[in-house]
Amino acid sequence: MSEFLSNLKEAGQTVISTRRPWSQFLDLSALSLPSSLSEATTRLSYNLTFFIFNYALLLFLIFLLSLIYHPLTIVLFLIVFAAWYFLYFSRDNEPLNFFNLVTLDDRILLLILGVLSVVVLLSTGVLLNLVVSMAVGAAVVCLHGALRSTEDLVGDDQESPYGPMLSDTSAAAAGAYTRV
Repeated sequence: MSEFLSNLKEAGQTVISTRRPWSQFLDLSALSLPSSLSEATTRLSYNLTFFIFNYALLLFLIFLLSLIYHPLTIVLFLIVFAAWYFLYFSRDNEPLNFFNLVTLDDRILLLILGVLSVVVLLSTGVLLNLVVSMAVGAAVVCLHGALRSTEDLVGDDQESPYGPMLSDTSAAAAGAYTRV
């Protein structure tokens, strides 16, 4: 169970660390129709991994917009979101310690935050809003992912060990071999 929790936390931290600039995400010149269904699914797959944080935030914002007529619920969900972020995803792997009095390990903290999220969701009566907004958000994400071309994103992955080989620089500029 603790391995599952650490994997969940690592996944959350990975998503947060993959933030991409909104100007790159919303670049209208990069939108084009795919030539085939295969190209559309390839674009969608690549864009989902490249812009995962942007898509997650977009889904969250669509959910908050669906709650426009429920201001108290918006405040409660922002508090719950902040609690998840600050108490679980942004801290180190050490157990949470409240004023040196109570130490919570990941399982207990995850249980508390999960129960809090479910209680807020059920007590505010916005379950239908959540389902509808996630369906609309999934449609928006799929549409953007299929229409956003990926040609300008290939050389942007500098963490890749193959980054220099993927660039368009000439061999001379990249430090070609010389005769001895």
